[in-house]
Amino acid sequence: MNVRLLITALVTSIACQASAQGFAGLGVDATDFEQPNPDTRFEFPRDHAPHLGFRIEWWYLTANLQSEDGTQYGVQWTLFRNATSPTGRPSDQIWMGHAAVSSPDGHFSAERLARGQLGHAGVTTAPFQAFIDEWQMTGPNLNDIDVNAQGTDFSYSLSLTSILPFVAQGQSGYSVKSDNGRASHYYSQPFYEAVGTLSLPSGDVQVTGQAWLDQEWSSSPLTDSQTGWDWVSIHLDDGTKIMGFQVHSTSSSSYSTGTWISPTGSATPLNPGEITFTPLESEVVSGRDIPINWRIEIPNQSLDVEITAIYPDSWMDTTIAYWEGPVEVTGSHTGIGYLEMTGYE
Repeated sequence: MNVRLLITALVTSIACQASAQGFAGLGVDATDFEQPNPDTRFEFPRDHAPHLGFRIEWWYLTANLQSEDGTQYGVQWTLFRNATSPTGRPSDQIWMGHAAVSSPDGHFSAERLARGQLGHAGVTTAPFQAFIDEWQMTGPNLNDIDVNAQGTDFSYSLSLTSILPFVAQGQSGYSVKSDNGRASHYYSQPFYEAVGTLSLPSGDVQVTGQAWLDQEWSSSPLTDSQTGWDWVSIHLDDGTKIMGFQVHSTSSSSYSTGTWISPTGSATPLNPGEITFTPLESEVVSGRDIPINWRIEIPNQSLDVEITAIYPDSWMDTTIAYWEGPVEVTGSHTGIGYLEMTGYE
């Protein structure tokens, strides 16, 4: 789910009423738009394309990378779509892109904005292309893509491949976010192998690693009392993948759930509350108190781990600020992953 929801909602007038409607307007009434349906089943490549009847959508990539000397890096590439009306017209689509690198040189990020009717952003499936201005995610299909982006002080170019299937999150792709049933359609490709080049102030770095792509769409996924979330994607060393999140609320306890994904791509959805997040250590980042070390438990899978930020300063100083960066996983299992935290302003 993640900050993609926040960003796409913000860039419309809905976000101007955020304080009355929940986190950046994500609890706003959107009954004129299509609503997620638990009976929907994904069809690919059709569902890699935009779902213009829904208000918000994103294509969201994170990558855990390392250089030949073992130095770790993180990369983000994201395209958000927000519809200002349910017509499906290009003129009613607002697009936003985020790109970032977390590194020993520092955390670098950039942002792009575009309107749909101008042809500066969009997504097509044959062949696959997601783009905003000069930033591109392209390939013959979504399991074989090249990704690039650049900012004033960084750039990257990655090639990603996977032979494993896409993974439906939640119940067959119907991902519930609250006790009252707010939901989205959500699938992932968590099995990319990545290779490429990062260009940083200290020079070019050749990297390899693992990457994770989410696509998600909805219209009003949160309640008006939900104020932010903590989301994690984990690559365990045994090949297992884990997606988990908790959504904060001012009126009740956090809502948490996720998916346990076997090394061959078989997905086991977690029941609400089956995954728990406990903050252990915080650090002041860009003037905010940010939890950079968490305990994550899934007792039914005998998982009890700590995740720790590799680069605590991974603050996205974009239209809406949030924390997103790579983490190390230690404890009952070991691995790497990506953590996103919103609502800590």
